[in-house]
Amino acid sequence: MAKQFVIGVDGGNSKTDYYLFHMNGEFKDHIRAGTCSHEQFPGSYESAWQEMNKQIGLLLSRNGLSMEDIAAGAFGLAGADIPSQKEKLNEIIERMGFTHYAMDNDSFLGIKAGSNKGYGICSINGSGACTGGISPSGERLQVGGVGSELAGDEGGGFFLARRVIRTIYDSFYRLGPKTTLAAPVMKLLGVPNKERFMERALEGMVARKLPNTELVTLLFAAAEKGDTVAMNIVSQSALQMAYSTAGCLRQLDFGTEPVDIIMAGSVWVKAESPVMRDLYKRYVDELAGRACRYTLLEVPPAAGAVLWALELTLSGPVDEQIRKKVISAVS
Repeated sequence: MAKQFVIGVDGGNSKTDYYLFHMNGEFKDHIRAGTCSHEQFPGSYESAWQEMNKQIGLLLSRNGLSMEDIAAGAFGLAGADIPSQKEKLNEIIERMGFTHYAMDNDSFLGIKAGSNKGYGICSINGSGACTGGISPSGERLQVGGVGSELAGDEGGGFFLARRVIRTIYDSFYRLGPKTTLAAPVMKLLGVPNKERFMERALEGMVARKLPNTELVTLLFAAAEKGDTVAMNIVSQSALQMAYSTAGCLRQLDFGTEPVDIIMAGSVWVKAESPVMRDLYKRYVDELAGRACRYTLLEVPPAAGAVLWALELTLSGPVDEQIRKKVISAVS
């Protein structure tokens, strides 16, 4: 029988997961490939279409299927940040043959994967930062995702690592307050003295080899031990992330029920220290002025793409048994 399958795509800046599932929640196939983001290709949107079309074509052909067998698709794509980008990405998806689909920034996948209601807010704090919200009626809103300077995306390992570098440089040369971060960061970067500090930091940034994860770990450790400078960085970042979450929440109609806040990305999920998470929750509670329920997303966001596609076929929430089946298969 035709149209018994769905496709879910989680397209990041470095890799893309393509999943094929039966409408009953049974896993069929999976391809992991490189990025499909138009922002990563010299050929922009045309190259993005070629890459996605190739991988989805392979996914179908090796299972003896065609687009005629696909009931719905859902795409969470990095680089889908502003209306013009989303319009062009929709054109790409329709060009591949999808007629029943959803497409948006990859932040929305966290909501579908992390909330059994299928709506709420997802705060992504990974290498970068972004916030997405889906209301009970299905209205969607993205806040940020275009950079700290323009939209207050003052989170993520990329941003925090550079704040650490800047703070230490300030303490050396710009009358900034002293910080206990200086010694361990210099050791981490292999810097013999402060005169070589910025040179080594710049080399790492240009080569994209700056150890962001380790720098963020040192930042959180210093904040926990009472380093005022480190705590100021963490607090400011947590507050800015909270502004995006609370702002997104207030723009959407969630009625009076508690709102699910899904926290995704390596800085939220993998950091051993809870210092930034705790501050973020406190700030969101204060700014939102209503009950919120927080969940660390420990299942792959790609599960959200599959669940979203299944929602489209059902015109409503996915049965809990099927939901668990999908999450288990993707995990």
